[in-house]
Amino acid sequence: MLIPNAHPDHDRPLDPQDAECLSLAAADEVERFLGRRPEHVPTQLHFLPALARELKVASIAVKDESTRLGLGSFKALGGSYAVIRLVLEEAGRRLGRSVDISELLTPEIRAIAQTMTVGCATDGNHGRSVAAGAQLVGATAAIFVHSGVSADRVEAIARFGAHMIHVPGTYDDAVEEAARKCAAESWIVVSDTSWPGYERIPGLVMQGYTAMIREALAAMPEKPTHVFMQAGVGGLAAAVAGHLAVIYGEARPCFIVVEPARAACLFESARAGQPVKIEAGQPTIMAMLECYEPSLVAWRILSRTADAFMTVDEADAEDVMRRLARPLPGDPAIVSGESGGAGLAGLIQVAKNERLRAGLGIDDSSRVFVINTEGATDAGRYAAIVGASPAEILGRPDAARVSA
Repeated sequence: MLIPNAHPDHDRPLDPQDAECLSLAAADEVERFLGRRPEHVPTQLHFLPALARELKVASIAVKDESTRLGLGSFKALGGSYAVIRLVLEEAGRRLGRSVDISELLTPEIRAIAQTMTVGCATDGNHGRSVAAGAQLVGATAAIFVHSGVSADRVEAIARFGAHMIHVPGTYDDAVEEAARKCAAESWIVVSDTSWPGYERIPGLVMQGYTAMIREALAAMPEKPTHVFMQAGVGGLAAAVAGHLAVIYGEARPCFIVVEPARAACLFESARAGQPVKIEAGQPTIMAMLECYEPSLVAWRILSRTADAFMTVDEADAEDVMRRLARPLPGDPAIVSGESGGAGLAGLIQVAKNERLRAGLGIDDSSRVFVINTEGATDAGRYAAIVGASPAEILGRPDAARVSA
């Protein structure tokens, strides 16, 4: 299903606070922070010429986040960046002076970080990023996981020394419990979703994602005409759409938000004209996108910058995983987890439908950008769907370690 954005705010400029959060200056600061991390390497931008010919578009560019900072997901840019910023800010308050990123690992700053606890709810990837950031600076992480988070993903987070707190129910239940427990214990909530009165830290998380767009645009010969971006609570989609609006203004690419049909809170919000919480139903294999209430900051941005909202089915997600693993001749193999290729799945569905193509202005001159947001973050599920391990797909023994 696909619907155009009919919100009254569509195509209006970003709210000033969102424009500042996703500004060029803010993105420059993210790059400066990343430059201080020894494991930082820009991720690859792949082009899929064979698939582009099949779908009758000029090009398909895929930003591959399966290797980001060794954590296997774009989330590595958001949660850990926010944790680092928060530690430096707290150190500045206690020391009564400005504290730079260059001081992060000094004994003085680590001593302060060791008194801090950060907490968050997660479907898997955000929690791993927060836990990794906490380990890097010497803080404590408390990660709240709901019933649907697989054992592999829980174990991957726990490897960073995080305290794992299990919460019955859905991601939204874990968000509520994390907020309650963190308030009671005076811990800092580092959430990737926002609610009334809690916007700045999710804004920092989104700000971290601007690094992906900067890297991708630098590697493209021309700007994209269309962007298909998957969404859970909407933080990634809003960060990408908002930063593109900052860069290009009225000449920004056509932006399509893609969600699982079983967890389409932004799609339903677009249909209602306001943020809505939907009922949890049958789980989706796109576990990183299984969210039932949008982030308020993300909705505020997407109501202005998204041009359409659409859903994809379970089979669509599996099909993309296999397509990327065993591509058409001439295209590179890419390891993509269950949620990683949802944006590409959206493009494939639209490209098959002449009415939808025309409605979005897609033709043989269109240049499409998508992000592979995760690798095989659950190796067992990946192998069950694709029929091979990441190492077998990529033909190198370190692939499983890099993607997991």
